[in-house]
Order: sequence, then C-alpha cells, then structure tokens
Amino acid sequence: MAWSKEKVKAVLLDILERAGWSAGQVFFATLLAGGTASTVANLPWRYAITVAISAAVSSALLTVLQYVGRITDLSFWPDLLVRLAKTFLASLAGSIAAAGVFDVTTFNWDAALNVAIIATVTALGKGLLARERPVPPATTAKQAEREASPSTLPLETYNEATQR
Repeated sequence: MAWSKEKVKAVLLDILERAGWSAGQVFFATLLAGGTASTVANLPWRYAITVAISAAVSSALLTVLQYVGRITDLSFWPDLLVRLAKTFLASLAGSIAAAGVFDVTTFNWDAALNVAIIATVTALGKGLLARERPVPPATTAKQAEREASPSTLPLETYNEATQR
C-alpha cells in the first residue's frame, strides 16, 4: 500500500512532534533533577542538552518502530500509555548515552530514573492538556475518543498520520 504525500508529511510531523516533546521534557527533567539549590550557572546545561538530544533520537526511533509495527491507530488512553512508556524509555536511553562508557555497576541509576520519572510525569500532563478539545454534544463515545488526541499536532494531521 503506497502512502500519499499528505500521509508521509503527517507521519514525519508526528515523529518530529514526539521527538521534540521528548527532548523538551527530558531537558526540563534533567535540569530539575539537578536540584533547586543550584544557581543558573551551576545547572548541568551541557549534560541536559546531551540527554535531551539522545532522548529525541530514541523517541524518533521508537516512533518509527511503532509505525513499522502498525501500532498507531490507537484511541486516546492506549496512545497516551504508549507515549508515556516511550518517554520513559527514551529518557533512560538518553541518560545511558550521555554517560559515555556505560558500566551497569557504576551507572547512576537513581539520577537516571529520577529524570525518566519527571519526564514521564510531564508527558502525562502534556497528553492530558492536549486532549482538551470541545466535543460536539451529538458525538458518540467512540467518535469522542477518536476526536481526543495526546498530540499537539492539529487533529487532522494527527489522524492522517495515525490512521491506516
């Protein structure tokens, strides 16, 4: 089955949107996990940028795998759960990638898990806030679920990307 130009554009925008949000959430979580007692000059800026870029790449790869596996036409809650799992995994992968030489025994798992949990909670908030769209009164429950999206893309673009 060949994809139209509109479908390809929508899928690329979806991958970019997910990777961008993952990068932002992980960047914020990394700085937040750096501690509130830090001054702006002492925050781990370089590390946060490295982890954020690694998380964006991981998120893009996981989203491509989701499209290859044809696991995209999901209603709101399953889609949000997949996004949360991918954010957690992308954040953890970003922390591992930023560590350089990875040694499971000396890796700072506490810091990596703190960043992953904070990023996942922010992803949950983003997904719930993105869902808030007015639903017409004559809409059935199934139609309303299709009208709900954890994406910040326009609903038409999101539906074009995720529907088969």
